[in-house]
Amino acid sequence: MGWRVAAASIDGILVTEHYGRSKWFYIVDVQPDGTFVSVERRSVTPLCESGSHSESGMAFGIQALRDCVAVLVAVIGPSARKQLELAGIAVFEQPVIIEDAAQKLAAYYGRINQPESNIENT
Repeated sequence: MGWRVAAASIDGILVTEHYGRSKWFYIVDVQPDGTFVSVERRSVTPLCESGSHSESGMAFGIQALRDCVAVLVAVIGPSARKQLELAGIAVFEQPVIIEDAAQKLAAYYGRINQPESNIENT
């Protein structure tokens, strides 16, 4: 069991990109122990051009990340954040090392995905 996450990054090490300007996302599978496995570098068409987005561009970007539970970005606008969250994709906005983020996400998702009986006993 794990969680697929998209990181807006130039190098696959540090989250560096604005969501709407990113040309690709590094897709990683975060494991419950906080480790992660790189899956692919996924190309996307940047959403931002001259500070605005098209509805079709926004929909295409979300569709490209549909298999992810979360995106890690350096910066994201309120409209893009809202659309991702409505699609069930959590948004974490902070420039961070992907490995550090994977550890934090594993702890977070591990806590919120516990069966009801385990939550009562903690």
